[in-house]
Amino acid sequence: MKILSAEFQKTATRRDEWPAEPLPELAFVGRSNVGKSSMLNALTRRRGLARVSNTPGRTQALQFFKVEVSLAKDAPPVALSFCDLPGYGYAKVPKAEKDRWAAMIEEYLSGRDALRAVVLIVDARHEPAESDREALAFLRAQGRTVVVAATKVDKLGKSHRFGALRAVEKGLDLPAGSAVPFSAVEGTGTEALWKKALELTR
Repeated sequence: MKILSAEFQKTATRRDEWPAEPLPELAFVGRSNVGKSSMLNALTRRRGLARVSNTPGRTQALQFFKVEVSLAKDAPPVALSFCDLPGYGYAKVPKAEKDRWAAMIEEYLSGRDALRAVVLIVDARHEPAESDREALAFLRAQGRTVVVAATKVDKLGKSHRFGALRAVEKGLDLPAGSAVPFSAVEGTGTEALWKKALELTR
């Protein structure tokens, strides 16, 4: 597979601002500072496509990106949309702002017809937080297909990665082997996540 293009489309806070182009869409959600932007950059092989910040809570709207890939030399390109959602679980964001984000995200997750699946990103170094479990339950209640990706595995010794992944799966009541280990630094999991993304969006 080859990335042909990846570009920022638009920022949206309301339904009437969502991209109208009917591309199959994949959304990315996770706790603040879990590495969503780094994951998007690694998947698209564009270092600066999504802005990476050390300040949790920086993403305050829906960020849409258009990606085109080639699956084979003579095959027509495949286009899809990525949506980066604001992070959850950041205590320093005012309650009124949290409530606004929650309403915006709920409207998107319940009403976006183009959305084919959601990547729920958790930190492989820690057992899932209550907010991670709540996010998974909410996504399932909306009838959304969810792929769990455990990121930052590069910060774990290789002998500890399997156990950490199993702890994530047990913490979220997932079948063994269903979570995707991921590292934007090493490139671990990019092919596995792309495979799932293409299966779910085609």
